[in-house]
Amino acid sequence: MPVFDFNAVSEEEKKDAVCTYTAFNSDLDYSDKDHPILVLDNKINKWDHHSKGLFQNPDIRTCFMFSDVEGHSDADIIRIDSRFVSLIKWLGESHIKVLLSGINTEEGYAVYKIRELAQGNGTKLSAEDGFLQYMIKRLFASEPPTDTEVDDENEDSLDEMKLTSIQSITDFMTCAGKTLPDNIRTWARRNLAVAKSHEVTQEERRHAQRALSVMMNIQWKNDYFPSIDPVEARRILDEELYGMEKVKQRIIETIIQINRTHTLPSYGILLVGPAGTGKSQLSYAVARILKLPWTTLDMSSINDAEQLTGSSRIYSNAKPGIIMEAFSMAGESNLVFIINELDKAANVKSGGGNPADVLLTLLDNLGFTDNYIECMIPTMGVYPIATANDKEMISKPLLSRFAVIELPDYTPEEKKEIFMRFSLPKILKKMGLFENECRVTKDGLDEIIHQFEGTTGIRDLEQAAEHIAANALYRIEVDKVKSVEYNEEMIRELFS
Repeated sequence: MPVFDFNAVSEEEKKDAVCTYTAFNSDLDYSDKDHPILVLDNKINKWDHHSKGLFQNPDIRTCFMFSDVEGHSDADIIRIDSRFVSLIKWLGESHIKVLLSGINTEEGYAVYKIRELAQGNGTKLSAEDGFLQYMIKRLFASEPPTDTEVDDENEDSLDEMKLTSIQSITDFMTCAGKTLPDNIRTWARRNLAVAKSHEVTQEERRHAQRALSVMMNIQWKNDYFPSIDPVEARRILDEELYGMEKVKQRIIETIIQINRTHTLPSYGILLVGPAGTGKSQLSYAVARILKLPWTTLDMSSINDAEQLTGSSRIYSNAKPGIIMEAFSMAGESNLVFIINELDKAANVKSGGGNPADVLLTLLDNLGFTDNYIECMIPTMGVYPIATANDKEMISKPLLSRFAVIELPDYTPEEKKEIFMRFSLPKILKKMGLFENECRVTKDGLDEIIHQFEGTTGIRDLEQAAEHIAANALYRIEVDKVKSVEYNEEMIRELFS
């Protein structure tokens, strides 16, 4: 029995078409017997746990044709997750044979897994199943569509697994296009038309396909942000940074604000302080607390604005900018941008524009446009964390986009604690030494702090710890001593 083809029937038959299912909305990112993808009628037959067959078009005769040794049997679709309506339609229209995993319940046969079978009547899963599982995974990660009605005119759209081929992009748009933001879905249709057209140059088709590949592989999320455990957040901060109580308090206040509003703040965080005070380390800790992917922009290496915004497609070697590539690498639209050395963003080194002006568009939460992609990218899920040594070097418009947190230098007593509790134990563990094999006396510790009293931060302390541990390892291995204890005189001799 052929799969029902909507385009092959008469107008009269189209009018008699019956949709047997009701669509339900779900935001779960998984399925099981209690939360199925769809439910099939099992009043006549009780279906096997693993059953194979073909879907019919769920917008006409909404059923699944079971195939077994006794022939074919049809079962209507009773309920279906609204996110999967287009996927089931595509499976039916493409005549793709699938293996269902489900269980018989009072309501019906609850299907919680769909896999593609090899061509023919074999039971071995084909390589194409990887693409099907990719689409299913993306649908589970998406929000329910706001419009579940079928729009035949707008069904021609695209994506991929890494979605790179035109066919995979087209299939993805057919199955999951409605999960994309409206402007991106419209943009995708237009670029897909260009990528398929023979009325444009090969170069234009190549650029359109590349831009589609970048955009379709990004999971576009809404601006809802889940609650964060403040206790766990504080634990992470204490684990990454010693002291800095006022700084940690300010970050926890931001966490509480997120928990109340369930959205990211409209401003980012700017960490200002001397070199070596842990600004970058603190940035990574915040990204870890937010449980978001992160990317780093080093403004000292940005020569002109085009590096951030990408180049126009009129050039043969055009490509997306660093910001767009960050979205692509993260694979989603919600991420943390760690902008290092923001105070160097205004130092324009060429005639290509001011990088600081580009950052303003990224930080305004109104959307960002890449010259290569040529589409407004939603940025409400972007959380910027910047670092700087001198905030006076940052323009006032750029500075106004951040909540400024000053990181003071460590006091001598704090440096002693950091050296004995963190720096030295970390180096000893790295070198395979036990704590009793390398010890520092109280006057030796005072001398270490004295040796580096003119420097800021703790980088020099970490280097000192490595120097001391290496010297201890040398004496243990070469001089055959069991342990080394460093006092004031030995420290002064070691660093002289």
